[in-house]
Amino acid sequence: MGAERVLIVGCEITRDTGEWPLEESLSELSQLARTAGLRVAGKERQRLASPNPATYIGSGKASQIAERAFALDVDVVLFDNELAPNQQRNLEQILGDGIKVIDRSALILDVFAAHARSHEGKIQVELAQLEYRLPRLTRMWTHLARQAGGRSGSNSGVGVRGPGETQLEVDRRRVRQRIARLRRDLTNIANARSEHRERRRRNRIPVAALVGYANAGKSTLMNALTGANVRAENRLFATLDPTTRRIQVGKKSLLLTDTVGFVQKLPSDLVAAFRATLEEVIEADLLIHVVDACHPMARQQAGEVVRALRELGVVDRPTITVLNKVDQLEDGTPLPDVMDSSDSVRAIALSALHQHGFEELRLALEQAVQR
Repeated sequence: MGAERVLIVGCEITRDTGEWPLEESLSELSQLARTAGLRVAGKERQRLASPNPATYIGSGKASQIAERAFALDVDVVLFDNELAPNQQRNLEQILGDGIKVIDRSALILDVFAAHARSHEGKIQVELAQLEYRLPRLTRMWTHLARQAGGRSGSNSGVGVRGPGETQLEVDRRRVRQRIARLRRDLTNIANARSEHRERRRRNRIPVAALVGYANAGKSTLMNALTGANVRAENRLFATLDPTTRRIQVGKKSLLLTDTVGFVQKLPSDLVAAFRATLEEVIEADLLIHVVDACHPMARQQAGEVVRALRELGVVDRPTITVLNKVDQLEDGTPLPDVMDSSDSVRAIALSALHQHGFEELRLALEQAVQR
């Protein structure tokens, strides 16, 4: 069976003053789609004053997308914007059976599910998926009711409404029970991590957390500094589970932690579910903000990371900004100006892959742990 074919849809909302151009956002979504094993068959775009409450895009555009999806023989239509449950249901009715409608949030959750390795990571992903899917459970039962309704298309045929609604409520109750169980498990994990961090504090070993946008090179830098064998690949979200290693900086020890990367429009359910993992960042003494210096949206990516950290309550934290991948910059290309997008007081240009510029980074780390 070949890869599923996907048609990507993006909307530019004129009242939205965000810093991300539509084409850059769609390019990132295409990369996410390929990471999930999808084959991008085409892209559709629309400029709107505001989203359509029923279908997000305009009704005419929805019909055009249905025609193009049929022509391209796609399996999935992927929206860059988050869809409300009713918008997703309405679009599926327009596109017809056999074509899945998903949004960026669902895709990110799918990628996380594929990459989660540890028990903790799998729990966090399952929790986020269930919380995302709970308000969307009616989609499945509406589909079954349409089938049972016969040619009239009625979703209230004999023997459908009562049992369907009853089964839907059973499913909802089971999902809520599972969510409650997963939250309890995560609370236990968070408590265990807290105890572990407290032991580290008693040993007076400072902790530095690598943070950054997805695919900025955090894991490559982690491996270069510590010799750890963290998975480092040229794709988004190659790292989900945090890894901590001890390194020597001067005469002192430092615990270095690699963490999950951020992206724009990261689902809030996912951030909440991964709070146990992100506690490693929240409790860190020092942040090392890794920026992909050769990316055309480096400044915006750095800003997204800082916004996510502030949402987690991480403010006024000593930060070293690492401008990574400078080996890929063409001669004469200026380094991106990201300093006013972070709380950093120092930026260091280096190549984690080739370990160029590490002397300055090690000196900065040594100075940081002595404070």
